[in-house]
Amino acid sequence: MKTVIITGATGQDGSYMAEYLRDKGYRVIGAVRDVKKSEKLLPKILKNKIELVEWNMQDQQLMIKVLHCYRPDEIYNFAAYSSGAGMFDDPTVIGDVNGLAVTRILEAIRVVDPNIRFCQASSSELFGEAAEAPQSETTVFSPRSPYGAAKLYAHSMINIYRKSYGLFACSAILYNHESPRRGLEFVTRKVTHEVAKIKLGMSATLSLGNLEACRDWGFAGDYVLAMWKMLQMPKADDYVIASGKAHSVRELCEMAFEHVDLNYKDYVREDVNVFRPTESFQLVGDASKAEKYLNWVPKIGFREIIGIMIDADLLLLQEKK
Repeated sequence: MKTVIITGATGQDGSYMAEYLRDKGYRVIGAVRDVKKSEKLLPKILKNKIELVEWNMQDQQLMIKVLHCYRPDEIYNFAAYSSGAGMFDDPTVIGDVNGLAVTRILEAIRVVDPNIRFCQASSSELFGEAAEAPQSETTVFSPRSPYGAAKLYAHSMINIYRKSYGLFACSAILYNHESPRRGLEFVTRKVTHEVAKIKLGMSATLSLGNLEACRDWGFAGDYVLAMWKMLQMPKADDYVIASGKAHSVRELCEMAFEHVDLNYKDYVREDVNVFRPTESFQLVGDASKAEKYLNWVPKIGFREIIGIMIDADLLLLQEKK
């Protein structure tokens, strides 16, 4: 039986990875800030099915202690200060948790067992002001937010530890990926949740920022599979994980309201006060390397993702009534 440590195990990506690896027969250790609180936050399907252990992204000695205790074969790092609307909030904390903390994990691996395989959930925000579209592993990095800059630092340190110390460490350069487990601070979930409320007569309008902003959106369940495949390869490497298709927030709204037989124009209001300080250039990923070497392609399309999320939100809201 392999053992895996998953940081951020209660979040979207962490919970999907925990579910996937538990089904594959792994011993799954969820590394979390507060064990008691996290027990309540786990999806029902994972409750009492994985082990939780205290973890602090700013405490390297605790990391070393946990690795010594559990001796994992693999580590997936999903613990991070939120992206979405929070990319400019508290830049110093973002820099520490999303950047420097990854070096702490790499150091802990180097000290305890250099054979531990490590995957970092990186971000398309590395590219920021992209020089080309679509972006691939060879595209020049140019982050435009504290979040993107912190992720770039982590990405750079992974390459340094891989080359200098021989660690099996990888960066998954993830484009936006969604699911019913997405937080409400992200535009996709905000839209699907509000559409469900409007359909149920619990809300009347949906206020959003720039409707022309475009993103490359995929399904979180597909993307965690790609990351697992990365750690099964004979050689560590970095991969862009993306759908390769960009959609605007306007398209998101149109599809979401169509799913419940409504017209988005009757409900959506654009609010210039919530536009991001800087809007990313066209971020759309070229995942051809992942397709070639990992035999990975996304299985669930954007319209289907939105439908799944709305149906889940309708059920969630009806249960609360």
